[in-house]
Amino acid sequence: MARAKSSDIVLETALGHRFKDRSLLERALTHISALSGTPSDGPHYQRLEFLGDRVLGLIVADMLYRSFPDESEGDLSRRLGALVRRETCAAVARDWEVASHLRVGMAEKRSGLRNREAILADVCEALIAAVWMDGGIDAARLVVEKAFAPRMDAAPHAVRDAKSLLQEWALGRGLKTPVYEAVERSGPDHKPIFRIEVVVDGFAAACGEGPSKRVAEQAAADVFLQREGIREQRS
Repeated sequence: MARAKSSDIVLETALGHRFKDRSLLERALTHISALSGTPSDGPHYQRLEFLGDRVLGLIVADMLYRSFPDESEGDLSRRLGALVRRETCAAVARDWEVASHLRVGMAEKRSGLRNREAILADVCEALIAAVWMDGGIDAARLVVEKAFAPRMDAAPHAVRDAKSLLQEWALGRGLKTPVYEAVERSGPDHKPIFRIEVVVDGFAAACGEGPSKRVAEQAAADVFLQREGIREQRS
């Protein structure tokens, strides 16, 4: 068994998991730019990221289902979207101080790649997958709950049905029902990012992003509500 480095122990303490298979931790912290030869065959984190995205979603969904027994499917979906989105995963990775442990190529190190939000979010998911492979679902659950449970109530406004509120507001002023239009889809097939624009007659359009069209529509409605000060008027 490979001996743990002191820097790895610091990260494992932050995660709340000590690895038996240290190669999993190394893989989760290795960006493809750090590899020489044939990168597609090397031990980088992209495959772990794919798995971690699913593991995170399952554990968070179960956590929300148990924590909010009286909420509807729609409310639970909005909470889920807020917790597993890129920004939240990146914030968790910053709490773990992942950037200082991430292995990248020299050019990428100089460019500041290790601190980019998208990279930190990907590594967060890769680490969750590595924990799952090393210790099973119970170990992964402990890591996810420790990091994500405190964030469940961090953004209460995000849980409210922004689309319904916006429609109610628009119709109450004699305006047409808001229209949602797909602007862009980006990201890999296993982890798409949708960008949706909401249009209300007489107002500038507002855009939102999310891992599904439904979440992105809610985000767009929320941006509109916040921008026009409608949330504050209703609270």
